[in-house]
Amino acid sequence: MSWLYSFTLTEGILSGLFALLYLAYMARVISTAKKLKVGYSNVFIKLLIRTVYFILIIVAILGPSFGESKREVKSVGKDIFMLVDLSESMNAADIQPTRLEKIKFELKNIVKAFNSDRMGIIIFSSESFMQSPLTYDQNALNLFIETLNTRLVPNAGTDFGPPLKMALEKLNAEESPLTQQKSKVIILISDGEDFGEQTEDVTQDIESQGIKLFTLGIGTERGSKIRVRGGFKRDRQGNEVITKLDSKSLRKLASETDGQYFEINETNNDVSRLISTINKIEGELRDTRQVDVSANRYYYFLLAALFLILLDVLASVKVIKI
Repeated sequence: MSWLYSFTLTEGILSGLFALLYLAYMARVISTAKKLKVGYSNVFIKLLIRTVYFILIIVAILGPSFGESKREVKSVGKDIFMLVDLSESMNAADIQPTRLEKIKFELKNIVKAFNSDRMGIIIFSSESFMQSPLTYDQNALNLFIETLNTRLVPNAGTDFGPPLKMALEKLNAEESPLTQQKSKVIILISDGEDFGEQTEDVTQDIESQGIKLFTLGIGTERGSKIRVRGGFKRDRQGNEVITKLDSKSLRKLASETDGQYFEINETNNDVSRLISTINKIEGELRDTRQVDVSANRYYYFLLAALFLILLDVLASVKVIKI
């Protein structure tokens, strides 16, 4: 037999109060019986009944489990790569507090929403780097998310090709337990135009393999200055650079891969819709296991206690024989 809960201070206090109060009650009955010079042996019958159902109630509270049985446990899930743009424009503050800080907050919500799926993070600007391989470890993912900043990658423009290619290679790696491409997802997060030349070829591979690609744009049409050390970023002519959300490339990517485009701007946040859309994708069965389980049988003890309580109430026993 195993127990759902352990015997704690609460149960100890209840047991102590029961024993103390009942001892005081018995002492009073016995003292009265002796003064009247009558028998009092029936008090022990009541003591036995009440002690038994009190113990049964305590046992029921602790949740006794017994009766071994086999249960099939299925592990179903998806593999999801999040591709995060870390170009300098992600420091713009048209989305408060900045585009990047907002994305970091939303990435944690995405990780929380897919706690039974493997997730990974790839960071990029003109080049791509693996920040976190596919993992179930949410704490590790949140730690990697918290450390994201634009200094982690070289800033020489935005190229969607390298991160998409890296994600495709990792999703198709031999060690992946998934064989169904429909259970593999890529989320590309950016605020700018794609200046790469390899994106179209990688996009065709993603589309032909049936891997779902979703894009998430962040920023506003009015745009914002880019804060850097010592002020704001300037172009070669000395003018302050204004960065605006350019959703054209992101929309095109989503359209060409039969995916969907989502956006975070000053009035709209599509992250919940993104999560809902990915949740609708059918996961793949990873493995099936047989586990030993035991059921909580507290109700047996509770029913027995209720029966004894009813018997105690209805049965009339003379505690003092006169």
